Amino acid sequence: MSYEVGTAARFTAFHRQPVEGPEGELHSHPYRMEVVVERAHLDARGMVCDLDLLNAAIRETASKVEGQDLESVRPADAEAVTVEVLARWAHGVLAEAVRLAGGETLSIRVFESDSEFGGFGGPVA
Repeated sequence: MSYEVGTAARFTAFHRQPVEGPEGELHSHPYRMEVVVERAHLDARGMVCDLDLLNAAIRETASKVEGQDLESVRPADAEAVTVEVLARWAHGVLAEAVRLAGGETLSIRVFESDSEFGGFGGPVA
């Protein structure tokens, strides 16, 4: 059992998929990135972490890819930047800020439509 808080940010970025057709061409999506931070016990203030710090961190993370070709954040082990790969990248960028803010685990979901998403989560220590 754990407590959780979360927030979200929106951004637009470009990518291509390793498939034939329109998804295989460079195209943009209006993404929505949701983050959820968890910890087993609340801190002395009765909080999981400071939401102002979490909001600042997700805005900064989104600004790194806003209007960019996501190829710039593609890891060597990925053929393309899918929503799952983008969520893993964001976890890596946000983990230290979440840890410093008091979080223990971080889960990320990246939506490329109203209903379709990929995610990644794990400890921040």
